[in-house]
Amino acid sequence: MRNLKFGWSNNLFIGMSLVFGLLCHSSNGQSGINLGNTNKLLTEAIGVMEKGEYAQANSFFREIINSNVPIPPEMPYHFAVTLFHLKQYDNSANFIKKYLDLNGFKGEHFQKAKELESALEMPLMEIKACNLCNPQGYRYATCETCNGEKHTEQPCSLCKGKGIIGCSRCVGDGLVTKINVFNITEYFECDRCLGKGRLTCTKCEGSLIEFGDCTVCAGKGFVQSETLCDHLENNGFTL
Repeated sequence: MRNLKFGWSNNLFIGMSLVFGLLCHSSNGQSGINLGNTNKLLTEAIGVMEKGEYAQANSFFREIINSNVPIPPEMPYHFAVTLFHLKQYDNSANFIKKYLDLNGFKGEHFQKAKELESALEMPLMEIKACNLCNPQGYRYATCETCNGEKHTEQPCSLCKGKGIIGCSRCVGDGLVTKINVFNITEYFECDRCLGKGRLTCTKCEGSLIEFGDCTVCAGKGFVQSETLCDHLENNGFTL
């Protein structure tokens, strides 16, 4: 099964929060038509959950969220369970918290939600203690662009890979002016560029390239993968 990217995970939670806003503010007239399909999808999701098909259940929940319609208040619990079984522990914790905030002790699955909350404590602690994955539990991988070196050869940012720059003293004219004691403007060859109006790039010294932070990994040497971390250091990557 292909794991979901962290970026989608964040957007998912934000989108879910917006849907909860609709749940609180939409009128009964607006929601009545859409809730029929939502309840159908939720029933299908719960059905495949009971068969242990959590990836399929995840698809149904995503479809509900992407529809941007009010959702049943018990859905966050079921989604949290699904995410737990998919080992997306951080996201599961987000949704179980949302469920408890929304329903409190009156929720149909309050007790099971509290049990899930307790079950999440250990895997969340493992994620927090691990330096091989991000806070959502996705494994870091060596950046393939810089091979973990953190920097790459790039076109010089000063001369844009041309090897020369304009002389700042004469502003590229090759001449400088001076007003003499008779208030007459005199012209002299620029002694910095020898009248050429340009200089060898002072940053790359004419090599056309410079070493800079890798633009893919932002100088970290690693990037986030789509693999959920097992917190073991013997599978090809260490910080």
